[in-house]
Amino acid sequence: MIWLIGNKGMLGSEIARQLEEKKLDFTGTDREVDFTDFSSLESFVEGKKIDFIINCAAYTAVDKAESEPELAARLNEKGPENLSKLANKIDATLIHISTDYVFDGSGNSPRTEDMAIAPIGVYGLTKANGEKAVTSNAKKYYILRTAWLYGWAGKNFVYTMIRAMNTHPAVKVVNDQKGTPTFAGDLAAVIIKIIEKSGSAAGQAERRCKAGKADSSDKTCISGDINSASLPYGIYHCTDLGEITWCDFTKEIQKQGIECGWITESGKNCTVNPCTTQEYPTPAKRPAYSVLSKEKIQKGLGIKLPDWKESLGIFLKSSLFDKSRIE
Repeated sequence: MIWLIGNKGMLGSEIARQLEEKKLDFTGTDREVDFTDFSSLESFVEGKKIDFIINCAAYTAVDKAESEPELAARLNEKGPENLSKLANKIDATLIHISTDYVFDGSGNSPRTEDMAIAPIGVYGLTKANGEKAVTSNAKKYYILRTAWLYGWAGKNFVYTMIRAMNTHPAVKVVNDQKGTPTFAGDLAAVIIKIIEKSGSAAGQAERRCKAGKADSSDKTCISGDINSASLPYGIYHCTDLGEITWCDFTKEIQKQGIECGWITESGKNCTVNPCTTQEYPTPAKRPAYSVLSKEKIQKGLGIKLPDWKESLGIFLKSSLFDKSRIE
């Protein structure tokens, strides 16, 4: 069974939708199970056979974290630490979501998983510490760093900018921060593929063992160690492909939003003006360049992630698009 933590959030709800679509056995929880309380976690899993834990719960208010460092640390550090220890206890694999904010945003080439992290704010620091908690405590884990996430459920940049363009003659958007927009549907699909790949590899090995045809790699797979038939445990980057500034992302949202009918007549005439980070100060400093290299996960899973423009179109054209969020 799969345990999905944070099933009501933007990413969690999309993972739940895809798990249901694929008829995969899972249970979902949100705030009713406190992942910062180890005894609460133990009580929930009692009597259940949990094979995978997907952790989508986190403190994600980047600016607010600067004034709430203790709460951010409890959710982004203590929670993952508890889940790592629990995963070991019940022999489950933990899939934990992290962020591009663990990097400082310097340079101009895509970040690879082996590059040194250097968070520049409370949010990034607590997420980096959460990663350390997982790598220090969990035996079987996948940490997926993502960026600029948007999805059908919950507030996000795409909904916000469509609403802003429909109600203002002009909008000013930062044009000196570069990254990659990521559709929650794409990230959810990768997470499920990891589970299917790992689960099928372990299942095949177990069947061969029972039939007396197992080799050393089968026994390694069943014991939970790295196996060539499944994605090796570790840290992976997962966003859509391409790189763009927030300003140019907004212009593409306007272009495709017009084609899909979400941009009103006044929105069509809205001017998107570029500005610098200095002109748009925020409590938390943002990474200037946070493009993540996806070569490792694409090679490991044998997939090609979609271009961000393509995924934006899928998001806007879907019947799942929440019109109430742009009104």
